[in-house]
Amino acid sequence: MVGAALTANALRPLPGAPASVATFMSGWLTAELAPQLAVLTAVDAGQHLVRHGVKDTSTRVGLGLAAASVAGLGAVIGTGRGAGAVAERALEEELGPDYGAEAGGITRVGRPVWRQLSNPFRIRNEDVVRVRNLDYAPGGRRYRLDVYHRRDMPAGAPILLQIHGGGWVIGNKDQQGLPLMQEMASRGWVCVAINYPLAPRSKWPAHLIAAKRALAWLREHATEYGGDPEFVAVTGGSAGGHLASMVALTAGDSTLQPGFEEADTSVQACVPHYGVYDIAGDTGLEAVRQRRPLMRLVLGRSARYPDDYRAASPLARIHPDAPPFFVIHGRSDSLIPVAEARAFVGALREVSQRPVAYAELPGAQHAFDVFPSFRSIGVVQAVGRFLDWARQMPEPEQESVAERAELGDAGGR
Repeated sequence: MVGAALTANALRPLPGAPASVATFMSGWLTAELAPQLAVLTAVDAGQHLVRHGVKDTSTRVGLGLAAASVAGLGAVIGTGRGAGAVAERALEEELGPDYGAEAGGITRVGRPVWRQLSNPFRIRNEDVVRVRNLDYAPGGRRYRLDVYHRRDMPAGAPILLQIHGGGWVIGNKDQQGLPLMQEMASRGWVCVAINYPLAPRSKWPAHLIAAKRALAWLREHATEYGGDPEFVAVTGGSAGGHLASMVALTAGDSTLQPGFEEADTSVQACVPHYGVYDIAGDTGLEAVRQRRPLMRLVLGRSARYPDDYRAASPLARIHPDAPPFFVIHGRSDSLIPVAEARAFVGALREVSQRPVAYAELPGAQHAFDVFPSFRSIGVVQAVGRFLDWARQMPEPEQESVAERAELGDAGGR
């Protein structure tokens, strides 16, 4: 009965805020471990049948539920296996069907799927070296980062900055983004995972300032690990997706760079996963309103509503010179509604001069990419192709915001 209930929740998550955390936890693990759970369920039912036969109603009901669970898990597996194709279609729709060829040729690479699924919690690659706990600013362990690079350390490697989630109050650089970083590092990228100060001890915008300090550190020290400081992409999930988007949309904002105002904090691409994009409630979504107590903890009780909340909201920070985005969100996300991602993508596409790809993944819960699964492996491959495209495509020749403003003033005069 428990197995059947978990499968049903993975197929169709229970709605409603009171059950959202429990729905997420059970649905996430069931959906991403569906192949392993299907095998275990079938083996368990089979050995019970061999040992005890079908002697009573309880056994018949149990076997029926097990069969239903295996069938449901098969459907979950099928949806997960299709995630890579969904993400690829999103790229083709936004970048064009020949985007890979235009960027000089992008091929599908990656470790064999069976090797990753056989032990999904052992996220390692023999070709990747990890350098741990480098200080990017004073302040102890919350201001440290890890660098992942290929063992042969190729020179001029593009850089990927990974920002962990956890609602701005928990989390660690060791816990998230590992499949993507291992994959990109094996391709020759330099990947960097950071810690940052957490609420309630640290109030907003300390989280974002720390991420920008890490970015400034990267621009200064990346060459020591083979990195190219001229190309940095940023990614993250949940609160990390929020921070990644804010990094991408606030480059050079001196109010968010105290003591390092002149540092280059621009990024050349952004890939937020299941991020928070509306802090002030501008979308009108009920889930955003219900998040208000958490945001009071993060921003502090002295934060003014809606001005300070809007200043922390990616939705309110959109501008024409935003870098290319690849926004990824699960349609079954129980913690951050997919409608929030849709609103952000719609607003960004209206304003940004660069591509905004959006992949909405059927059946995907929050945090679907924490460890390898059919779904996360396919999405990692698509993200890798987007990042390779962003790396190889030249920057457009376009006027800056300041130049356009000057031209507008001149025209008005």
